This record gives sequence, C-alpha cells and structure tokens, in this order.
Amino acid sequence: MQNQEPLLTTYQMGDILLPNRVVMTSLTRCRATNPDLAPTDLHVEYYAQRASAGFILTEGTWISERAVGFINIPGIYSKTQTEAWKRVTDAVHEKNGKIFVQLVHSGSVSHPDFLQGELPLGPSAINPQEKAFTPLGFKDTLTPAEYTTVQIKETIGEYRLAAENAKKAGFDGLEIHAQIFTLIPQFLSEATNQRTDEYGGSIENRARLLFEILDTVKKVYPAKRIGVKFTPAAFNPGIIKPDITTITMFDYILEKLNGYHLAYVELVGPAVDLTGTPLDLLKDNYFEHFRNIYNGTIMANLGFTQESGNAIISKGTADLVSFGTLYIANPDLVQRFEQNSLLSKGDPDTYYAGEAKGFTDYPFVTS
Repeated sequence: MQNQEPLLTTYQMGDILLPNRVVMTSLTRCRATNPDLAPTDLHVEYYAQRASAGFILTEGTWISERAVGFINIPGIYSKTQTEAWKRVTDAVHEKNGKIFVQLVHSGSVSHPDFLQGELPLGPSAINPQEKAFTPLGFKDTLTPAEYTTVQIKETIGEYRLAAENAKKAGFDGLEIHAQIFTLIPQFLSEATNQRTDEYGGSIENRARLLFEILDTVKKVYPAKRIGVKFTPAAFNPGIIKPDITTITMFDYILEKLNGYHLAYVELVGPAVDLTGTPLDLLKDNYFEHFRNIYNGTIMANLGFTQESGNAIISKGTADLVSFGTLYIANPDLVQRFEQNSLLSKGDPDTYYAGEAKGFTDYPFVTS
C-alpha cells in the first residue's frame, strides 16, 4: 500500500505533476574547479543520484562574469557552461527527474580578485561588510561602485541571457536567487540602497529590480516555470539585516507576486529567535503570515525533518518542503522517507571542497 504521508503525495506545480513534495534545495558545493566554471562529470553524477526528488534546484549559478563572487561555483553565461549543464539535465531526465537552475548575482558582495581588478557594483557606494571567498581565501568586501541605470539594465539583460542558456541546456525551469546578501537583497535593503532614482527610496522602488528581472526571464520561460527564493529573516554578518520595513517590504512583494502566477515562492525561515528583532511580530507565525498573503505555491525551507515537513504540509501552511543538508548525505532521501530508513550524516569538512569524497560517494539505502 502506498505511503500517503503528505511529503510523499503528488503535487501539481503549474504544468508539472511532481511525484512527491520533497524538493532538493540549492546547495553551494564548490566543485566547478576549472577555469571555465563549468559543471563536470561529478556534477552529472551528483544531480542524477538525486533525481527522485519532487524536483531538484541546482546550486546558485552565476548569470555572468560580473556576477561571480565565490570560488568554484559554476556559471551559465558561456557556451561551454551551457553544454556542460545539458549533460546534467539529460542525466536527471533519464531518471525521470525534473531540475530547475538557480540564477544568482553577487552584486557588491564580490571582490576585485574576480573582476580583473575592477570594483564590484552595488546599488549604492556602501560596503556591505561581508566576506568574499576569493581564490586567495576570504577577503573583506570593499565599497562598490554605484550602479548606473544603464548598468542595471545591462544586468537585467544578463539574467535574460542566462535564462536563454538555461533553456538551451534543457532545464525544466529556473529560480531567481533573491535571498541573503546577494544583488536583489542589496537593492531591497535600506542599509545598502540609498539611491534617489527609480530604484531607491520607497519599497516599490527598492523592489523594482526584482520585478524587472522577473519580467525579462518571463520572456524566455513561462511564469509557471519560474520560482523565487526569499529569506525575509536573513540576519547576515554584515549590514544587510531585517529592519523596520522588512515585513512591509515582503508583504508588498508577495502581494504583487500573486499576479505573476509563478511555479512557487521558496521561503526560508528564521535561524534565530525573532524575539526583540524587527520581525518580532512573526516569531510565532512566520510561515502562516506569508501564507495568508501569497495565494500561490509556497515551498518552505527551515532545516525540516521528515516529521516537521509532513506537519507543515498537513497544516496547509506550505505546499512543498525543500531540504538541503539532508540531501548532501542522502541522495535517495525520498526512498529513505518511504521506508523510514535511518539517514546518513554528512561530513561538513567536504561540504565546500573536495572531489568525489563527500559529494557523490554517499551510500544509497538498500530495500
């Protein structure tokens, strides 16, 4: 008899019928150790191993050379990269899986070491006070050059080119990375965005870049094949943190997204106690608050277990649950949930470095 626990039921996401509600979320693994920043045979094996997920989200993938801000992460802006990703999607599809690419730009959280000595660009000439992982190790971010409106339009164009390459590579859809301290959150945050033009000031203006990016990738993929990932409760080490406008900002964004009919919105929950923070009002009803605003598919992410994942779907607060760390050491996570098998534990020392070790060598459960 088929196990009917909520995580293991089918779900109609736009025009894709998912076999289950267990999603593999994006995981930075730093295995693109080649000058082209292209996926390798290891990536092909790694993603194919996990094809039983409801669908897979790739690691954050650079949309352009200027987007790079961390070592050994693949891009999707060149022909070489696109052809390499095609091998990945083919391998996943051969196992009847689905895979979306996550598109990302690091904005001001980059470093001249990646940019031929040039300063990175940011919404304003304000240092985000983060760390960039360069080929020479972690380095402090610098004060970026401020984007001109022409450069903003060029960056939006880079998102479209990346989406076009994603389609050539055979991805089933794409996700816009709009979380933590990357480009889009830099524009959303008053700490890093003090512009006085149409991209700064009001909530509507600070959110403009996000919607212009969505509008351009919608010309390549239908909205029902596009997702967005947000972390409203991202308490970053630098200056991009929740403030008194954050709840209003995300209420506005999600209300406006109701008109976009996206595949889903992925919401990452808080990793800290919200008591006494600008998000105190959400401390007991974080996901419920956004569920009451957003009418579409919500994917929840917060270090869920099988039990807590089933619970949030049963409550109707989320439709899908994305898993990160569990997917590192359990390529067959769905099967382990089905069989109530013990879960393998990952080796943190190999999360962001190494070859096959800690990447493709985790065991599968035997039935």
